[in-house]
Amino acid sequence: MQGHDHSKMDKGDADTKKSDAEKMPATAHAEMPHKGDDDMTGMPHGTVDLSAATRATSAQKFAWAFLSLVLLAAGLIFSATVVNLNLSARDVGGAIMPPGMIMLRDTPGEAMRDMAAVDPRHVTFVAPANARGDNDLQPRLENAVKAFDLTTSVIKWNILPYEQVMGYAFNQQIPGPRIRITEGDRVRIRVTNNLPESTTVHWHGLILPNQFDGPAEITQEPIQPGESYTYEFFAQQAGTFFYHTHDHVDRQQALGLYGALLIDPRTPQNIPAYDLEYTVQLQEWLEREGYTFPAMLMEGGLPNFFTINGKAYPSTDTVNMQVGQKIRIRFIGSNNNFIHPMHIHGGPFTVVETDGNVVPESARIQKDTVNVGPGERYDVIWEAREPGKWLLHCHIPHHTTNNNVEEQGAGGLTMILNVTP
Repeated sequence: MQGHDHSKMDKGDADTKKSDAEKMPATAHAEMPHKGDDDMTGMPHGTVDLSAATRATSAQKFAWAFLSLVLLAAGLIFSATVVNLNLSARDVGGAIMPPGMIMLRDTPGEAMRDMAAVDPRHVTFVAPANARGDNDLQPRLENAVKAFDLTTSVIKWNILPYEQVMGYAFNQQIPGPRIRITEGDRVRIRVTNNLPESTTVHWHGLILPNQFDGPAEITQEPIQPGESYTYEFFAQQAGTFFYHTHDHVDRQQALGLYGALLIDPRTPQNIPAYDLEYTVQLQEWLEREGYTFPAMLMEGGLPNFFTINGKAYPSTDTVNMQVGQKIRIRFIGSNNNFIHPMHIHGGPFTVVETDGNVVPESARIQKDTVNVGPGERYDVIWEAREPGKWLLHCHIPHHTTNNNVEEQGAGGLTMILNVTP
């Protein structure tokens, strides 16, 4: 047998020496069963069974369950330190709070309801855009008693042609109607409550029987929704007074529940003569994104609109006068939170009455600005000395804007005394 020169074997001869297994396709080779893989029969070669490796043990399950409970408890404890978990939806009544209002974890539901926006579902009347408040309320006689009716309700009210608020009103107007009586009159005032919460009426500055003074839960039971209460008293004083709610006052008075109460003297008072008279009732408003909130002196509750007798300039009244005429202006602090330095251009005025009390002639002073705080009243007499348009306005600039904007030169707590020759 002749020998072969292996070094001279060509590539084809080498291929013939390869095993059949080496010549098989890779996929077929992978699918061939391997000896010793008895426990993986039928599985593709190279596949590893991980089900056993990932199956949780009882100890692992217990550990995860325990950790979940710990995390849940930690979340509840953290929440309890941040918010009041005792409050329910019923407690807050679906209240919408003012943007920026600081609410702490211990803020009670009652406070939230008082600071919340007026619920549009409670509106029962939409006043015409040009409607005015402070209209005279005529009495009827009942056995020599002057009888008046006041009804509270939630209304929509325009403070500007384009700016509507939702407010609380007496007799569907803001401010409420003017009650004018004479010293010595016996009056009977029936108040019917159509608000979504209880209310009362306080007769600010009057001497009267304590049972008719008005503070809720102190001198009388609150007037519940749908109920009425009758106040009756003699007018023992003369001067400038006003009436306002005395239940949920922070909310209800800020939303418009007040009105002028003017008592004429039975005999002439020692007050200089005057030709005209005008009553100025002041108020702040907070309106955001279509919601009306009670304006308050606190974060989130600061006002952005201001009104004289329910209107913001340039929708406030213009008083027409002639040179030489004198006007008695009755400033009423029907506002809830702020002091308004009320100023009149064109010369000083004389303060003749404060809080319903005539200032003795020897004590009268002349001023051109008087600070009108909540609840205060100042009666001043101003003389028209020169022709022109003379401003009566608050001297805090922000209070003479409408949502921080001036319109036609001013806004808010501004009105014009128009004097002609």
